[in-house]
Amino acid sequence: MNEATNPQLVLAIVLGVLFSLGTFLVLRRDVIRVIWGVTIISQAANVYLVTMGKLGGSVPIFGHGSHGGGHITDPVVQALVLTAIVIGFGTTAFSLVLTYRVYQEHGTIDLNELGDST
Repeated sequence: MNEATNPQLVLAIVLGVLFSLGTFLVLRRDVIRVIWGVTIISQAANVYLVTMGKLGGSVPIFGHGSHGGGHITDPVVQALVLTAIVIGFGTTAFSLVLTYRVYQEHGTIDLNELGDST
C-alpha cells in the first residue's frame, strides 16, 4: 500500500497536531484557552482509542457465523469513546460556566491576575 494513502499515517499526523495544539493552549494564561486545550487533548485521546480499535473490519454482528475468519471491528472501543465524548462535553460546559462565574466575580480570566488577587 502506498504510504501517502495509509490512513494510519494520516491519523498519526493528525493526532500529533492535535496533541501539540492542545498542549500549546494548556500553557496559555487565559482560562478559556486552557479549557479548550484540555478539550482538544481529550478528543485527540478519543481519536487515538478509535484508531487502536482498528479502522477496517466487518461489523461485529455480521462478523460471526458464516462470514467468520475476517477481521472484526471492536465495538467496546466505540462505546467507550462515545461515553467519553458525552462526559467530555458535560465537563467542558461546566468548566465554561465556572469560568464565566470567575469572570463575574473577579473581572478577569487571566491566570496570573487571578493568582495575585487571592
